[in-house]
Amino acid sequence: MTNKEATARIKINRLLEDAGWRFFDDEFGSANIVLEPNVKITENDLSNLGEDLEKTVNGFVDFLLLDHDGKPLVVLEAKSETKNPLSAKEQARRYARSQNARFVILSNGNIHYFWDLRQGSPTVISAFPAPDQIGNHYQFEPDVNRLANEQVSDDYITLTQMPGYAQDAAWKAENERANFIEKNKLRFLREYQLGAIRSVQDAAKLGSTRFLFEMATGTGKTLTSAALIKLFLKTRNAKRVLFLVDRLELEIQADKAFKAYLKNDFTTVIYKEQRDDWRKADIVVTTVQSLLFNDKYRHQFSPTDFDLVISDEAHRSIGGNARAVFEYFIGYKLGLTATPKDYLKGSKATGIKRDPRETERRMMLDTYRIFGCVSGDPTFRYSLIDGVKDGFLINPYVIDARTGVTTQLLSDEGFVVETTDDNGNEISEAFAGRDFEKKFFAEHTNITLCKTLLENGLRDPISREFGKTIAFAVSQNHAAKITQILNQMADQLWPHKYNSDFAMQVTSDVSDAQRMTVNFVNNNLGGRNDFLENYRTCKTRVCVTVGMMTTGYDCPDLLNIALMRPIFSPSDFVQVKGRGTRKHNFVEEMFDPAQKHALGDVQKDVFRLFDFFASCEFFEKKFNYDEQLKVPSVSMPAAITGGGNEGGSVYVVGPGSYEHFDPDEIVSQTETQIGLDGMRIDRELFQKFEEAARSDIMLSNLVEAHNWEAATRHVIEEIFNKPAEFYNLEKLRRAAGVDRRISVRELIEKAFGFIPKFRSKSELIEDEFQKFLSDQQPEEGEKIREMRYFFEAYICEAHVRTKIDDGMFADLNVNPTFTTRDLKDVPSAWRKRIPEYIKDYVSLNPFL
Repeated sequence: MTNKEATARIKINRLLEDAGWRFFDDEFGSANIVLEPNVKITENDLSNLGEDLEKTVNGFVDFLLLDHDGKPLVVLEAKSETKNPLSAKEQARRYARSQNARFVILSNGNIHYFWDLRQGSPTVISAFPAPDQIGNHYQFEPDVNRLANEQVSDDYITLTQMPGYAQDAAWKAENERANFIEKNKLRFLREYQLGAIRSVQDAAKLGSTRFLFEMATGTGKTLTSAALIKLFLKTRNAKRVLFLVDRLELEIQADKAFKAYLKNDFTTVIYKEQRDDWRKADIVVTTVQSLLFNDKYRHQFSPTDFDLVISDEAHRSIGGNARAVFEYFIGYKLGLTATPKDYLKGSKATGIKRDPRETERRMMLDTYRIFGCVSGDPTFRYSLIDGVKDGFLINPYVIDARTGVTTQLLSDEGFVVETTDDNGNEISEAFAGRDFEKKFFAEHTNITLCKTLLENGLRDPISREFGKTIAFAVSQNHAAKITQILNQMADQLWPHKYNSDFAMQVTSDVSDAQRMTVNFVNNNLGGRNDFLENYRTCKTRVCVTVGMMTTGYDCPDLLNIALMRPIFSPSDFVQVKGRGTRKHNFVEEMFDPAQKHALGDVQKDVFRLFDFFASCEFFEKKFNYDEQLKVPSVSMPAAITGGGNEGGSVYVVGPGSYEHFDPDEIVSQTETQIGLDGMRIDRELFQKFEEAARSDIMLSNLVEAHNWEAATRHVIEEIFNKPAEFYNLEKLRRAAGVDRRISVRELIEKAFGFIPKFRSKSELIEDEFQKFLSDQQPEEGEKIREMRYFFEAYICEAHVRTKIDDGMFADLNVNPTFTTRDLKDVPSAWRKRIPEYIKDYVSLNPFL
């Protein structure tokens, strides 16, 4: 035995003793026999189990742990400190089977894995389980086939909320069904949520124990989690579930949701509220900080206490030390994130200057690795673009407003300040956007930003007061300034109405800030308003924060978001704008049923994103999504550096700083409604498809041979609709920003460089019309422009095509685009010939 092997065994002996195991007095052959406490056993008892207990066909068991009946329970395989414990995996499996032991521990004294041979793969543990913990787990009988074969339909949660809902008369009456669902708060799963659950069932059947959902904010990650929790508990693949969050408001939010969805079948508790009784619960919700404090997760929990661990906003809640909590528990692991990774590219290891984006990239890549998604593909993905297209989410209406000062700060030259030094020499210093409220201070600019927000922000559609808003400041000091300015302005606009409650600073140095975020959602921050009787909305209209109300914060009636600081992190930008994408029916906040009925639906169909530092332009035009960032050779900090620091620093003007006193006004303001194609940061999926296509060897060979039919079939069968990405033509069309249908062959041709870009709908129509002119040769002066308009309308607008074909020309009077007047402008001979030509020679498929 080498020194490294001896050291490993000494450590393993100590770990076993610390966990409560005791060694049999005499070594039995080559095995160390380890017993539960208070179990009495003799060599004669061991010999009754069979000759050569510790000996197997291919060697000897290192440690054999026996249960309270003296029967083999765990095979512990020890390796040298220099070896990876997993190298003994297959050897240990054989040993365990030969001894009829269900469990395996692999260890080199420093790294340990626990393996239930009936469930998945070895899982990293930080301490050896105690005998009673193993015994409890021994009674647990998971069956992945039960999990995979469980039928999950859209009413999976509803059947827990109200098992007999389908027999209720109000459900059967279609005219009453909507009110019945709202009254009982029934939740039905959407098709994509069912897809997420099926992806876990499929992956688990293939042996996966770790899963990652990448789902846009507002697409119901918590509801999907509830369905998965029910799936695991109902099929007995988990006896208890841990739901980890990283913020107090998310803890309260999750607890409330799980109780609303699952309380009839399963018990949910918040750990810190039930410290002594949590074992009676099926679902335990907690902040990761609660378990980290004083190493509670080690001292008060065993690794086998939870069989499913779900990490909400996984890229945050398992970062740094929190990773230890997540890895401590064995069993299935699910990560949830709204932050896509498509824009995070490869890297090279060098020792150059740190780039904060590289820290973020590494953090996201680590998240994907933790959940077994080494390729960078999540188990399931549903993007913001998907949600908008399917009608579940909304894109922002962007107001890009720049003052004279911010315009200079954002320019390539920056805001240049010329001064003289102590020797009378002229010196100049340039300040950039990232210096605002750090080294460059301008009170009049802050005033103008607040004034622009109040003048242009959306109003509550029912009470007509200023809509609920989150403003993101540079620092806590800056947040205090913005809050003060907003309250002063509100007092001038609405005297004696708010009494300094119009805006509130919600940052980490404010007492009870976490509770304030919850109250803002619940519409009682600052109390209730008195703008309109019988309507529930909070008195405070604006929360000014730095970073607290970003990730996972759910406030569906939010109407305005103000970026009063620049953002350079793609994931920060995705999270911040995601706060406003949820839909909301404002009538739900009415107390009076009669008023509710009279108003009908008052839906939130837009939110305004005030972009004072050109963040949208930066991520649309300037951010280098393809840049290959270089990884520093030194260790990186755990947190992302850059804008949005929630620390309590108060920036004081000193050397290297500048305070600007001149008045500052808005000099440019553009407004843009983001369309169905989304922002560029949401469209990077297409490039990922191209990379996947080019790396497919068989597809490359088919393309090289110009075997387009086989190549098309290969893409459909081998690349489309796989669990990792669920690529399909519609998703890729939207990701590429194309305004028409595209074919699989076009996708392949674009990916392999046969065409430089997808041609737009108007470009294709122009091509077809030129062919028409060449073939039909109308006379000069025959109103070619009017014929072109008719040609396009007939191709692109199905309702126009139907009216023309059916001869219902009068119905075109109410058509918003091509009208009866437009048809009359077309020469009579061509009113039939153009449709006939199109039917014979033009394929409508690309235009549908």
